[in-house]
Amino acid sequence: MRVPIGGAGDSSPPVRGLYGARMPDPVALTHDGDVAVINLDDGKANALSFAVIDALDEALTAAESSAKAVVLNGREGKFCAGFDLSVMTGSIDGARRLLAAGAELGLRIYTFPIPVVLGVTGHALAMGGILTTTADYRVGAEGNYKLGLNEVAIGMPVPTFGVELCRDRLSPAWFTRCVQHATLCSPDDAVQAGFLDEVVPLAEVPARALAVAAHLAETVQPGPFQMTRATIRGALADRLRISLEADMARFDVTT
Repeated sequence: MRVPIGGAGDSSPPVRGLYGARMPDPVALTHDGDVAVINLDDGKANALSFAVIDALDEALTAAESSAKAVVLNGREGKFCAGFDLSVMTGSIDGARRLLAAGAELGLRIYTFPIPVVLGVTGHALAMGGILTTTADYRVGAEGNYKLGLNEVAIGMPVPTFGVELCRDRLSPAWFTRCVQHATLCSPDDAVQAGFLDEVVPLAEVPARALAVAAHLAETVQPGPFQMTRATIRGALADRLRISLEADMARFDVTT
């Protein structure tokens, strides 16, 4: 059963996504065996607004209590374009609040108590690129797609939480290029840099992400997984949460 979560309301026209289903809501949750599958499809660029972040958080809450692993898929050609620019280029207060909400979402995925696999179905930019650093495994799509952090190139600093998540997951040889210089990666380069773990044809991304998640659901034991998760990621996540208020206070848009 497909359960829509969030969205703009019944008056929004439905759109058709990668999975063939009519999608009147940007976030939908389904289950396939022990795997919860979250599909993000706003019919556009999959930007992160307050409503979308809340819907993703709600879906993760449902998945945490009903599954042994999670898949988060984007829409055809676009995984996530980052934050809603209408908010980020509006008031500084709104930009900081949206940034904080996105940071909490990213840290939740980073410390999630069950494995999280991403189906990176296309472009993953700015916060979309940061999100790729939070999951256990990332299946990317072949194609003329760009992945990475373009903030410095578009007049925004990379916040501390984004820098440190990238430092944790990216190859040292790519870290400065991707974070400081706003270098964007092709899917193949994204594997080398550390944004992705593998690349498959676009049409195969959902099935491959599901297969990886199902394997993890079957093979890892919940208790040991959670303890090891805390050992590997807990200290960094705690530091980033403690420093989040100061991180947001420093954030400003320069253009």
